[in-house]
Amino acid sequence: MTFQERLLQLRRQKGFSQEALAERMGVSRQAVSKWESGLANPDINNLVL
Repeated sequence: MTFQERLLQLRRQKGFSQEALAERMGVSRQAVSKWESGLANPDINNLVL
């Protein structure tokens, strides 16, 4: 399972929208969308969150 697949699975399992997850992490919704689509990866500080 790839990072983006796992992120999407966990986000849905917890019932978070991309917007809600982004808000909790202090990033934009677009960043979460890019992570889930595989267009970008979070930096190490965001991975810890």
